[in-house]
Amino acid sequence: MSYPQPLSPEEKLADAKKQLSLPRIVVICGSTRFMTEMTEADLWETKAGKIVVKPGCDMKSPHELWSDPVEAEALKVRLDDLHRAKIRLADEVLVVGDYIGDSTRAEIAYARSLGKPVRFTHPEVNPDA
Repeated sequence: MSYPQPLSPEEKLADAKKQLSLPRIVVICGSTRFMTEMTEADLWETKAGKIVVKPGCDMKSPHELWSDPVEAEALKVRLDDLHRAKIRLADEVLVVGDYIGDSTRAEIAYARSLGKPVRFTHPEVNPDA
């Protein structure tokens, strides 16, 4: 006799999204130098009926929240963790911009390791193309 295997956390999340009739969730990734382009992508993805999550802080722009270098480094670590959580939550990833830096490259690899589809506004920068 075989017993049903318990659902993985990922399967539970997918099942909950289905039961709640949630639209697809897309996470926007990319260098924060493309914040304007991310906002534009957010508009288009929202118009297409998707829930959009994206970076909420541009640490390259001056702000009192990250003016202290020690606090800024700790905040960056927390924001990186938060963005990986957004990737886990999402159904797909949209990479914005015509440049892929180390952080974005790591996010792409993480998303792919989770089996998330990854799209690019500039397909020529796809590191696996």
